[in-house]
Amino acid sequence: MHDAPDDELQLTVVADFLRRELVPALAPHLAYQTRVAAHVLERVARGLAEAPAVGVEERRRLAALLGDATDDEDLAALTQRLCDRIAAGELGLDTPELPDLLWWITLNKLAVDQPRYVAYQRARAQWTRRPTAPR
Repeated sequence: MHDAPDDELQLTVVADFLRRELVPALAPHLAYQTRVAAHVLERVARGLAEAPAVGVEERRRLAALLGDATDDEDLAALTQRLCDRIAAGELGLDTPELPDLLWWITLNKLAVDQPRYVAYQRARAQWTRRPTAPR
């Protein structure tokens, strides 16, 4: 049986090649663009690894907060309903679960987009001391 290579691993290997082999050999403007391309590949790889489980958990948390979610509502529909309720003043930072949900979502997005960002690392360290910590 032939197993297909892991998408996350392939993207990471290409990003590493770009950074390690190409960037040093390129003119500064092309080196910068190549670092940006490598970052995009790494971000997509992290998203592939994290997105399915995080999406399921985010949907579960949104449904619990909204209370009246149906099984056929997807994450986008639930997110829109949350935004609509916040805009209407029905939910706010005084809603017990909302601040935790917003922090959870933010930290999980940063885990994919900027996992080495110092402020993210600090916030995550503080969050992990809480009972509802992400991942």
